[in-house]
Amino acid sequence: MSDDLLKKVISHSKEYGFVFPSSEIYDGLSAAYDYGQLGSELKNNIKQYWWTAMVRMHENIVGIDSSIFMHPTTWKASGHVDAFNDPLIDNKDSKKRYRADVLIEDYVAKIEAKITKDVVKAAKRFGDAFDEAQFRSTNGRIVERQAQIDDILRRFKEAMDTEDLPAVKTLIEDLQIADPDSGSRNWTDVRQFNLMFKTELGAVSGDSGIIYLRPETAQGIFVNYLNVQKSGRMKLPFGIAQIGKAFRNEIIARQFIFRMREFEQMEMQFFVKPGTQEEWYEYWKQARLKWHQALGFGDGKHRFHDHIKLAHYAEAAADIEFDFPMGFKELEGIHSRTDFDLRQHEEHSGRKLRYFDPETQESYVPFVVETSIGLDRMFLATLSAAYAEETLEDGSQRTVLNIPAPLAPVKAAVLPLIKKDGLPEKAREILTMLQMDHNVQYDEKDAIGRRYRRQDAIGTPLCITVDHDTLTDQAVTIRDRDTMQQERVAIADLVARVNEKVGMTQLFAAS
Repeated sequence: MSDDLLKKVISHSKEYGFVFPSSEIYDGLSAAYDYGQLGSELKNNIKQYWWTAMVRMHENIVGIDSSIFMHPTTWKASGHVDAFNDPLIDNKDSKKRYRADVLIEDYVAKIEAKITKDVVKAAKRFGDAFDEAQFRSTNGRIVERQAQIDDILRRFKEAMDTEDLPAVKTLIEDLQIADPDSGSRNWTDVRQFNLMFKTELGAVSGDSGIIYLRPETAQGIFVNYLNVQKSGRMKLPFGIAQIGKAFRNEIIARQFIFRMREFEQMEMQFFVKPGTQEEWYEYWKQARLKWHQALGFGDGKHRFHDHIKLAHYAEAAADIEFDFPMGFKELEGIHSRTDFDLRQHEEHSGRKLRYFDPETQESYVPFVVETSIGLDRMFLATLSAAYAEETLEDGSQRTVLNIPAPLAPVKAAVLPLIKKDGLPEKAREILTMLQMDHNVQYDEKDAIGRRYRRQDAIGTPLCITVDHDTLTDQAVTIRDRDTMQQERVAIADLVARVNEKVGMTQLFAAS
């Protein structure tokens, strides 16, 4: 069912102008996609929601836009040249390559799914008297499965912490993990693969210095820490936010736009006084979860997952995972990065990147708490949560995208009932009235019911119909996408009514 949903989302995305395969007329390019006319609108609305929450709603957080190209020493200092690797393993029979950690995590996820199935069954059997915590701790089968999970994760963590790649392969063999496609268990050794793209800076190949396409946007923030702090007269704690492209040479880029080699990040680095980082780490975990939950994707769609292996810069890390069609996967990361990055850039640049605390008269390197969300993954989460096929009371079918109204690519459609009698002219007056504030469509082709279905399919929250009565009573009929109910609204009240339905304010009231 989940795989089927992903296929439907992919097909729907192309049919209605959300996402196209890149370079499709040349048979496409693996793991590269173009956002179409509606996809680019949805992306921009997600960005606006994030930027408003992070920058506009916080007096002590500002935004920047740093260059994709950076001095190559940046990536030596950050540890990416030496440590930005994925453990890869090949299957000798299928000739396919996989991330070893993903194979193990998927194996664990299957055991977790069995536990969840038993819990759900028990909850139905015992009803209100069900105590989930007690059931998990006393049911023999669940206790045994949880012990198996704990042992797998312990062995994997030990192997990764010591960079013992043979031990990772042994774990895969002991668990009898098979190639997901072929079923073969004929594996090669595990190897590390650096994910950074190299290019050359200069006009003549071989005559120029090697630089990298940035694999994350965070370092553009760190190297500008002092510029922003001084020019903005910022006092700790304060944050620097950024939205931008990043590039990773993923060997296994798959699952539509979930994992691509070119992607977009929305990151915020929050600089704090050493010793307060744990408090701020917990604060941002909860703040970011509320941001996601305000979109109303449904209970149980998000969960926290603590990292098994910490990155070289982190002392604590957790993911907010979303229940994608392919299961729970990382959507956003919250990391306590210590003072690693600023100290490394101090050492490699020879510049002091410190903060003078006017209260204590001390000078020190701030600690950092990071929030980092993949915009493309957020896009996929939004589409997959919104896609629905419904059977209506009259037995007819509709495909609808229940996109949160403030994020919807098209906020309203203006529809003259017929193409004559002055209705198109009146409809276009209303269109012009709304266009300055919202992306609005005009549609006069086909019967009104078919036009409603087209707007449902692209997630338009409101359809505004102009009929003959409009010319005399100066009112229109508004149809709601979610309830399909209709009401008569005066044109004079239309702007306020549309803003009430699709405005970003309601998301912040919910959070």
